[in-house]
Amino acid sequence: MKNLKLYFIILSLVFLTGCLQTTALLGPSLTVVSSGNVVQAGLQYGANTAVKNETGKYPLNYIKDTVQEKNNRKKFSQKFKNLIKKRIEIARKKLTIN
Repeated sequence: MKNLKLYFIILSLVFLTGCLQTTALLGPSLTVVSSGNVVQAGLQYGANTAVKNETGKYPLNYIKDTVQEKNNRKKFSQKFKNLIKKRIEIARKKLTIN
């Protein structure tokens, strides 16, 4: 088993020395080595590829961008509410003075 892992690591280094496309296989290959579950690794790679093809982004980047977008919406909504409240208060003060 140790020899198999050693061969795998050496083979991985040979393939990963300048070819960016094969780094996509790094995650699933580590899953196979650590758990021995080829089906899980295949599903993981397939899901990642599907998300990349559908959104144009890698899954972690897509999730990060989605969360940031939702946070920005919440911040904008809160700032807008505060602005409206201030304007209403100013308008009420002007109306009560006159």
